[in-house]
Amino acid sequence: MDVLAEVTRSGLVESRHRGVAALVGPDGEVAWSIGDVSTVIFPRSANKPFQAVGMLRCGLGLDGSALALVAASHSAEPFHLEGVRAILAAAGLQESALQTPSSYPLDPHEHAAVLRAGQGRAPIRMDCSGKHAAMLLTCVRNGWDTATYLRPDHPLQEAVTSTFAELVGAPAVVGVDGCGAPLLASTVGGLAAGVARLMAAPGGSSEQAVVQAMVDHPEQVSGTRRPDLALARAVPGALVKSGAESVVVVGLPDGRALAVKVEDGSDRALFVVAHRALELAGIEAPLLSDRPEVLGGGRPVGEIRPAF
Repeated sequence: MDVLAEVTRSGLVESRHRGVAALVGPDGEVAWSIGDVSTVIFPRSANKPFQAVGMLRCGLGLDGSALALVAASHSAEPFHLEGVRAILAAAGLQESALQTPSSYPLDPHEHAAVLRAGQGRAPIRMDCSGKHAAMLLTCVRNGWDTATYLRPDHPLQEAVTSTFAELVGAPAVVGVDGCGAPLLASTVGGLAAGVARLMAAPGGSSEQAVVQAMVDHPEQVSGTRRPDLALARAVPGALVKSGAESVVVVGLPDGRALAVKVEDGSDRALFVVAHRALELAGIEAPLLSDRPEVLGGGRPVGEIRPAF
């Protein structure tokens, strides 16, 4: 893979991050890239917009902030947990129905708050609990078994996998995600093209409903302290969704879409790369020129910078 970013310290390049980035047009054709866009990756939670579309097509019946939470990797802030509980209540289910691993909040501030309160890990605090609650609600509305909702051969997962394959334009390779749900692979170029299809979908479609929810409620999609939210606010109308192991997708209001994968899985260069790619795409926002500082003795002695 190509070098996407460099970490400098005291005038030397100390580390390099390799990976792939692709910007596609509204037609899904690659307009700009660095690295091999045919590289197959697990997009991890960057797949959630597609999964949300699949659930809407099956009658999920959510919109607005609740639908944004379905596509979220949330920070387990109080409003996130309230939203997950509301989705479960709509299904007539308790938190015990969630099959997410017991977790602390993804956000370190919320993690500390849980510890101060003398509490611990819980399935609802796992960042994918919104998606899982929606999976359960979809099952209830279709009369499908809720105890086996994570099995790849469950009707829910078969419908989600079919939707994903349609949108990215290729058959899905199925693995297991960190939350226990089936995980679908894609090429980097296919991932970007899938997001472009979401952005270009007509009004009234399930795709456009997911886009609108995520654009209107970006704090639900991540949290109030996350780089995803900062980018979504810096580029009005943008859909921003990151995934574990250093993946991010950005859908632009003009129908273009960006996908980035940093090979080593480190998040520290992810948004540096995404910001630079958006600059090259002609997107102007003060945030895009920011460079995370590298410290020595508590003082800035370098930066994380794009290598393209």
